[in-house]
Amino acid sequence: MLTEGGMMIALSALLSYVRIYQAPNGGSVTAGSMIPIMIFAIRWGLGPGVAVGVTYGMLDFILKPYFVHPLQLLLDYPLAFGSLGLAGIAYVLTTKKGKKGYGPVLLGVSLAITSRLIFHVLSGVVFFAEYAGDQNPWIYSIIYNASYLIPEMIISIIVMVLVWKPIQKFIR
Repeated sequence: MLTEGGMMIALSALLSYVRIYQAPNGGSVTAGSMIPIMIFAIRWGLGPGVAVGVTYGMLDFILKPYFVHPLQLLLDYPLAFGSLGLAGIAYVLTTKKGKKGYGPVLLGVSLAITSRLIFHVLSGVVFFAEYAGDQNPWIYSIIYNASYLIPEMIISIIVMVLVWKPIQKFIR
């Protein structure tokens, strides 16, 4: 598990440099950089998935550091990326509840990326509200963060649906 977690973190880090779109104030649409973390979470469960996500978040901060306040660092890195481990709900649904089909993976990916969006929106409202100008900071933060996370979610869902059948064979 530990080796696989390290490999998935490394793969996510590499994929984060393959950018399709770079937002002007941080965030980007990548070649599926969140997918390895979510695959790990789906294979091993919520706890290990969150731990690997937090570790990846801290590595992302080390590789591309940007922070204005310690709480912002916490929201944008370990909490936001740790929430990708919530994709492990698919593990719970398939192994403990016996659910089949694409429902568990769709729910897991959607929950994980939506949770990440929530953390980034909170950070945007609290620490980057000045970028909103005359606009409501909540609306601005939601639109800004959704502009790159929604396309990232679509890419992730497509890829995860394509690899879901083979992955199911390897869920512990």
